[in-house]
Amino acid sequence: MELELRHLRVVCAVADAGSVGRAAADLGYTQPAVSTQLRRIEAHLGESLFVRGPSGVRPTPYGSQVVAQARDVLARAAAIGRRPAADPARTRRPLRVAATNSPVLSGMVSRLRTRIPDLPLAVSSVYASSRIVELLEEGTVDAAVAADYPGMELGHSDAVTHRGIATEPTFVALPARHRLSRRPQIPLAELAHEAWFVTPDDGAGWPGVFYRACEAAGFAPATVHEFLGDQTQLQRMIADGLGVSLVQATLRPIPDIVIRPLAGTPLWCRYVLAWRREAVPDDVAAALHHCATAAYRELAGESPHLKQWSERTRTAGPATTAPGPA
Repeated sequence: MELELRHLRVVCAVADAGSVGRAAADLGYTQPAVSTQLRRIEAHLGESLFVRGPSGVRPTPYGSQVVAQARDVLARAAAIGRRPAADPARTRRPLRVAATNSPVLSGMVSRLRTRIPDLPLAVSSVYASSRIVELLEEGTVDAAVAADYPGMELGHSDAVTHRGIATEPTFVALPARHRLSRRPQIPLAELAHEAWFVTPDDGAGWPGVFYRACEAAGFAPATVHEFLGDQTQLQRMIADGLGVSLVQATLRPIPDIVIRPLAGTPLWCRYVLAWRREAVPDDVAAALHHCATAAYRELAGESPHLKQWSERTRTAGPATTAPGPA
């Protein structure tokens, strides 16, 4: 067997869909045909690409490498022989995408380039979700990944629409040597005397939701360091014992850092895809959302602390599941 482009499309479709059945539907094949093809590909490569589970499949570390290489090959193959349009009027304007501090941006963009290779993109970083809404309303950007919180859903005019990508619990990052680091989950009240690293106002409800959660737990943070910067730098300061921080559930910890869920899950965050109705065709909006959710599923599948939390909450029952739809 020699790998062909159709084999690479199968691998990418399974990674994007998170299940063989959904990938088969996306490709227009039967599930047994895709399962057989995937087994042949794995036999040819000599190693499993996906871990199978009751809720679907996720790439193995080796599989993630193969998927990334496959996307690159497919994008390059799609570009072979392509010439610039002779008529400037037919040149496609770049889709202007803004994103807050979201983990899904990179995976969403790489998938979109594979899915719609002739769609040019212009990506910009915007911290505040409130500013993202303003840029959409002004027509400065066409689509964006923003964040909001339960009970404080993203507000905008009818010119803009949005759809949830994922709702996730907010976790806490601690030094590995911290007295609570071996706990499977940590009551927020037991962190009352810690110094906190807190990101600035995002215009969507943060850090107000954090301070209200602290108040409900019976304390007000004594020391707060406002920080907006590189996540690795933040983790290094935490590892050095300078404080703790609430973090995204999919964050990958560096050595000497542990990431733990908060007992009772007092804080949640939702990632949202928003776009201007007149600027983004329905098929492009659907592709954007599909790529964003697939990127989040891959991140979640690679996060051991999030998977452990999910398994515990499934066992505990519906009272501990995420509030509201993604």
